[in-house]
Amino acid sequence: MRRVVVTGLGAITPLGNDVGTFWQNLIKGTSGANLITKFDTTNFKTKFACEVKNFDATEYIDKKEINRLDPVSVFSMAAAIQSVNDSKLDDPNLDKDRIGVIFTSGIGGILTFQNEISGFATGNGTPRFNPFFIPKMIPDISAGHISMKYGFRGPNYAPVAACASSTIAIAEAFMYIKYGKIDACVAGGAEAAITEGGIGGFNAMKALSERNEDFLTASRPFDSTRDGFVMGEGACSIVLEELDHALARGAHIYAEIVGSGLTADAHHLTAPHPEGLGALNVMRLAIEEAGLKIGDIDYINVHGTSTPLGDIAELKAIHKLFGDKAYDLNISSTKSMTGHLLGAAGAIEAIACIKSVQDDIIPPTINHVHQDENIDPKLNLTLNKAQKRTVNTALSNTFGFGGHNASCLFKKYT
Repeated sequence: MRRVVVTGLGAITPLGNDVGTFWQNLIKGTSGANLITKFDTTNFKTKFACEVKNFDATEYIDKKEINRLDPVSVFSMAAAIQSVNDSKLDDPNLDKDRIGVIFTSGIGGILTFQNEISGFATGNGTPRFNPFFIPKMIPDISAGHISMKYGFRGPNYAPVAACASSTIAIAEAFMYIKYGKIDACVAGGAEAAITEGGIGGFNAMKALSERNEDFLTASRPFDSTRDGFVMGEGACSIVLEELDHALARGAHIYAEIVGSGLTADAHHLTAPHPEGLGALNVMRLAIEEAGLKIGDIDYINVHGTSTPLGDIAELKAIHKLFGDKAYDLNISSTKSMTGHLLGAAGAIEAIACIKSVQDDIIPPTINHVHQDENIDPKLNLTLNKAQKRTVNTALSNTFGFGGHNASCLFKKYT
């Protein structure tokens, strides 16, 4: 089996529009939450989210082209361009038949869908739809745009599995390279669901926090007063590459990806398995594929959405899988700062793991004040402040509605 390494990173996030800024704000424990600016929230139960800020799309895309893209594809293109530039993968001497793009979104172009249907519903009944309606809306289109920009002709698609989507994109890119089908792949995900439909829909499910008077600290994983997740938006992109291919062209190597796992809860439409069975299995599979032992894991970036059921189920899974070794782990939820990027969550959290491995520091779980009596106080949840430690291995977990579970395991490159 071929070894696979990370050679490029790109990020458009609520904490910064490049990887360096994002990472520094993550380590500082910065909250990305604020009142929503994209629409009038007067009649909405939740009035805040983690929006991308001070983003200039024209740094990456021509103004005319921007009008043909939903914001989800604008974010995708910007993050992908950053990662390709970082890795120097746009080299005319590379075999582009062996470079893929697996890039996804959990929802796709929801703003486009909302606006087009609203326009039709309030019109005179004549179907006058934008000719770009469908291409702007479908969740696979960002992968297509990225491949066309660079001429990458390898596998090109979008695995859609709700909030596990971009972790699956990374896992599948890893497998394609590992098994020799391609040499490199741009993998990641994007989401742009801070819209009336996105906020209203999740409000109707009672999934979102409604802590409007205290929005900066509303995303509070593991805290006993948590009341739901905070919506986030943005995109993150990772270039994965076969080791010898990367070394031959002198690429910078951030870390190695050594394991992945995909499982199903087979339990409930939106709720996790109460004992965390799917989460336990997916972590076990990733560790086994890497050829590592339970005691080799240093850090888990948990799904940790700040929901009453989800946080408990995931920690139960960690307890059962790791036993007493669970107390040696650092665990943190970076969603406490970024909010929940839905289909892009896996990609943004993979970058947090990669940077932790590179810099030997664990980003915190912020906004924790009240101990939950259902959570073992001996677990190191990296509360409120980053912690320095040697991080040889970092595991990233993401779980999606429908019971979809995915994990990826990153390791220091040696």
